[in-house]
Amino acid sequence: MTKSHPAYVLIHSPLVGPLTWTPVAREMRRGDIRALVPALTDSPASNEPFWKQHAESVRQAFARLSNDLPVTLVAHSGADPLLPAIAQSIPNPVHAYVFIDAGIPRDGASRLDLMQSEDPAWAAEFREELERDGQFPTWSFEELEEILPDESLRRRLVAELRPRKLDFFTEPIPVFAGWPDAPCVYIQFSSAYDRPAARARQAGWITEEIPAGHFHMLVDPGAVASKIVETVGRGRSLSG
Repeated sequence: MTKSHPAYVLIHSPLVGPLTWTPVAREMRRGDIRALVPALTDSPASNEPFWKQHAESVRQAFARLSNDLPVTLVAHSGADPLLPAIAQSIPNPVHAYVFIDAGIPRDGASRLDLMQSEDPAWAAEFREELERDGQFPTWSFEELEEILPDESLRRRLVAELRPRKLDFFTEPIPVFAGWPDAPCVYIQFSSAYDRPAARARQAGWITEEIPAGHFHMLVDPGAVASKIVETVGRGRSLSG
C-alpha cells in the first residue's frame, strides 16, 4: 500500500452503520491510504427519497477531500444501488467502483426489484412480510454469532441496525446514462450473492471471492483492505 492510491470511500449499507467499514478504514490508513467512511443519514421529516438523502450524506463528507482527488467508491450489501447516485453528487473523479457482497445497480430499479432478479421466491416472501408492516433487518445478537464471533463488535453492530419498512425497499433508484464510467470490481464473501457475482463476471468485471460471512470486513479487516486495493489495482491496469 502506498500514497499513490486514490482515496477510498467506504459506504455502509443504510440498514447498518459506519462500524461496518471502520476497521478496514483503519487498516488502509496504516498503509498510508486515505480512507473515508461517511455516515449515511436520513430523516422521516424529509420529503426527499432515501437514496437522495444518503447520496447527500456522502457529498457532505467530501468537504474533507480536495475536489481533484480521484476516489474509489466501495459499497457493501445494501449500499449497492447508491454508487451511481453518489458518483453524480460528488465533485471528485471516480477512479473505480467496488461491490462487496452486493447487488448490481439497474436504472429505476428498487431494492426489491434487485432482490427479485437475484432470488424471486425469497423476494416474494420478503415483500409479503413487509406488506404486513414488517421491518428488516431484525437480527439478534445471537443470530449473528456464527458470522461475527467477536462479542464486542457484534454488540456494536446490532446497536447500529436500522430496520426499514416497505417504502425504503420499493423506492426506485436512478442510474445515470453511461454508467459505469470507471472500472468495476466485485468481491464476494457469501453464497447468497452468487447471482450478482456471476453477472459481474459476465459483464467483464474483475471478480474475487473470499469464502466467509457477510460481515467479513469486521472479522479480518486487514485481509479485506488488502484485497480491495489489490483488486482495484488489477482492474485499473486492465482498463488502461
